Amino acid sequence: MTEADIVAIEEWLDAQGLAGASETELLNGFCVRCCGLGITLERALTFVDTLHPIYEGRAFHWRQREEVEKPVIEYGSSTQGPGAESWQRTTFYHLLQSGEDSLRRRIGEMDEPGFLHLENLKAEGLTDYLALVHRFSTQGSIGEMDCFYSQWSTAHADGFEDRDIATLKRLVRGLALAIKCSSLARIVRTVAEVYLGHDAGERVLAGRINRGAADRIEAVLWYSDLRDYTRISDAAGPDAIIPMLNDYADAVISSIQEAGGDVLKLIGDGTLAIFTEGGSQTACAAALKAQALLRKRLIVLNERRAAEKQPITNVYLGMHVGEVFFGNIGSDTRLDFTVVGPAVNEVSRIASMCRSVDQDVLISDRFAAFLPEELRSKLVCVGRFALRGVGRAQELFTLDPAEKR
Repeated sequence: MTEADIVAIEEWLDAQGLAGASETELLNGFCVRCCGLGITLERALTFVDTLHPIYEGRAFHWRQREEVEKPVIEYGSSTQGPGAESWQRTTFYHLLQSGEDSLRRRIGEMDEPGFLHLENLKAEGLTDYLALVHRFSTQGSIGEMDCFYSQWSTAHADGFEDRDIATLKRLVRGLALAIKCSSLARIVRTVAEVYLGHDAGERVLAGRINRGAADRIEAVLWYSDLRDYTRISDAAGPDAIIPMLNDYADAVISSIQEAGGDVLKLIGDGTLAIFTEGGSQTACAAALKAQALLRKRLIVLNERRAAEKQPITNVYLGMHVGEVFFGNIGSDTRLDFTVVGPAVNEVSRIASMCRSVDQDVLISDRFAAFLPEELRSKLVCVGRFALRGVGRAQELFTLDPAEKR
């Protein structure tokens, strides 16, 4: 291998990192090019922690002689339970504790390599192993994402040559930077979607970030909250409130998303969502599907919580259709991407009427008018009401009790 060959790989990493290549594309291309230099790589593993509500990080695998069944693995917590026990037995944990950046083991020559995963590699015919840790500064870390980890192994009878080790140590710095860039882009997208919703997050990432940037759209609106939440929260212990909110929010949000809706805001025990795909008629049908999914989830959830002697409740839901402004509201330094307009006020008033008429679901006359006859025939009018703060009285509908069973 020549200096020019090494520089060519460094330039390739720079170009791919700037182009936004995925982590697997980067690792696969890197390993193929290293093999082209004469480095006898057999396997490679890289991983980096992330910022995600479920996963602690993502690992990426490469093998020379066989296809990897799962080239990307998202892993859970390494701070408790079996995950913590496994993590503390790795070369990477050892490097973090010792403060060192690399560890090499000629595992083919050792009776006991000293780490469980190295014993497994030796049993599979690997002869030499290199682990590297590239630490990020405090300013370069996000959440638990404070290091880039990689391991490299060979099955060559003589192991790695010393120059191979030196070349890997040099080149992996560029790989670490490129994969970090890709992972940061993924984190930004995840955070935007988790906190703003899918559609709003996509709009913000597409550049709709200026205050006042808003679109006028026709949307099906969903507003729901929990029945008797104030009474339950007053009676329940402080430690029981957050788990209860999470249980019911999960049922609501999962149902909305499964039916194609987008959750915009969680307001205490309340949820504001919109359905916009396919026009108002299609969106209304999707919202009805979401409420049907929700009712099924609530049956299962309440059975479980009752068995655990936890407080149970139900969800009051209002649905409406109207024109809204969808965009950024707030100050230059604190914005909220949401919907505003009279229709938003109306749907919250409709949901609040559920208590007065003792119904779990209330639907506006405009929403009902968009439904095909097959679905509209399943509605029952509960009366005509003058909603507080709304200029016109309107008929409200609920589902035929037979449809709720």
